[in-house]
Amino acid sequence: MENVHNDDDQSFRDSIGTINESGKRNWVYAQQPKGKMYNKRTIVSVFYLILFFWLPFVRVDGDPFFLFNILERKFIFFGVTFWPQDFFIFGLGMLVFIVFVVLFTVVFGRVFCGWVCPQTIFMEMVFRRVEYWIEGDASHQRALNNAPYNREKIIKKTAKHVSFFLISFLIANTFLAYVIGTDELFKIIQEPVKMHIGGFIALLLFTGIFYAVYSWFREQVCLIVCPYGRLQGVMTDRNSILVAYDYLRGEPRGKFSKNKEKPKGDCIDCFQCVKVCPVAIDIRNGTQLECTNCTACIDVCDHMMESVGSPKGLIRYASEEGIAKGEKLRFTARIKAYTTVLIILIGVLATLLITRRDVDVTILRTPGMLFQEHDSTHISNLYNIKLLNKTHKDISVKLKLEGMKGEIEMIGKDVVIKKVSKSESSFFIILPKKAIHDRKTPILVNIYSGKEKLQTVKTTFLGPITLKH
Repeated sequence: MENVHNDDDQSFRDSIGTINESGKRNWVYAQQPKGKMYNKRTIVSVFYLILFFWLPFVRVDGDPFFLFNILERKFIFFGVTFWPQDFFIFGLGMLVFIVFVVLFTVVFGRVFCGWVCPQTIFMEMVFRRVEYWIEGDASHQRALNNAPYNREKIIKKTAKHVSFFLISFLIANTFLAYVIGTDELFKIIQEPVKMHIGGFIALLLFTGIFYAVYSWFREQVCLIVCPYGRLQGVMTDRNSILVAYDYLRGEPRGKFSKNKEKPKGDCIDCFQCVKVCPVAIDIRNGTQLECTNCTACIDVCDHMMESVGSPKGLIRYASEEGIAKGEKLRFTARIKAYTTVLIILIGVLATLLITRRDVDVTILRTPGMLFQEHDSTHISNLYNIKLLNKTHKDISVKLKLEGMKGEIEMIGKDVVIKKVSKSESSFFIILPKKAIHDRKTPILVNIYSGKEKLQTVKTTFLGPITLKH
């Protein structure tokens, strides 16, 4: 019996493939994908995994290249340390990221989910591949789960879950390395447990979470937990690029037989696109919430089309509007405009990061202190200076007045700020009386490191009212 595509029939949206009519979990036995798209995703995944496991161990002048230490409020991105004083950049970065995600999804759909999402990469390219290697393809996995417990089943199940736990333990260690740094992680691993109870518990907790996600929860993360997955349905439209089925070419579908006349549509109703789908949907029903755009259905459909002598691309990257009009995917003015906006947003954020000051300086007149008669012709004010060195090298600074005759006299030694740390000091600004014309005189203090001017700080100099002209 032929199935005809019908845009008005949306009954398939009343349920999801991972839950049966009684509300219980339908375990997904997805066939292992093969094809050009899968090979390309494998290359992307290998590159991603190398970066993920390698970055925590990269050092810049002895400090991590990446660190997300929430407890100590210390964040390092690409070797650049961010402090609470830089949170305005972080906040703006989050806004840029949100706008980027919305615009990116509107144009390119869920490409992120299928190609670079950590959940997809670890599930499809690591854990599921281990499962294929130990238990076999979908049919063998189903048969093994339905079989009584015997020697073969016990060995395979034990091997799989031990492998899953060890991989989860490795991921948990790497994840903690991003949070607390590799030095602290090695202490937890090498030193007695009683010295790092909190760290050891965190390590076991993250291991348990990753193990539960990839051994049991799996695709439900994308369907239930992930906010991006839930929102993508309202962020895409008929012009968004998605993994889509060309119903104009495929319908009416029918079974293929060499001895019978070829059906009018190219779809041979083989259900291979459903069998290979890791979220158990039928892509022929149209765009669905569960679809992560993993492209597994593209590979298997192309293979089937080649087998029966039909052109590939029955399932492909396309927009609903393009399929409805019979148009090939092209770089439209809309895509160009949105892509330009995305590039500008990235440029704005990159500019903020590049132009961020390496040293933050705060100069305040010492509270409760009035001016002092330095001598018969000069008046002095006492100031406190706070410096924050965001770089990975020690910095020695000197202070100079700008555009005004006077001198700065430091209290104690020259100011040296250790790398990635704070420093405080005090100093006197001494001005000739003839240079003071108001109760509060604005002055500029230049902060130098060698010959390089790091920053100019504005402050005020307090003088006696009697000197006002």
